[in-house]
Amino acid sequence: MAVLQGLDKVTARVSTFEAPVGDTVRFGTLEIIARSCDKKPPEEPPESAVFLDVWEVRPNEPALSVYRGWMFASSPALSAMEHPVYDVWVIDCKNASASSAE
Repeated sequence: MAVLQGLDKVTARVSTFEAPVGDTVRFGTLEIIARSCDKKPPEEPPESAVFLDVWEVRPNEPALSVYRGWMFASSPALSAMEHPVYDVWVIDCKNASASSAE
């Protein structure tokens, strides 16, 4: 499960949301699929990396791919998503079973 944050640049609202690997989540007009989520073990330097597919979906228009690639929690600017209205970045990866137990 990927933990992401999104910024709506129009309203200046920041939202934190979870994206289960393989499932589609919506953020505004974006549809986001986390394809893979990798977190380093505790004994190594902290790092979470997520492979994301992001599309912009608007009514009566074909879906437009706006981002495809790895995002890293420690370096959000390294592979940032370029979009005029939304920013999305990685916060963490977590085990889905651990979150349901909390």
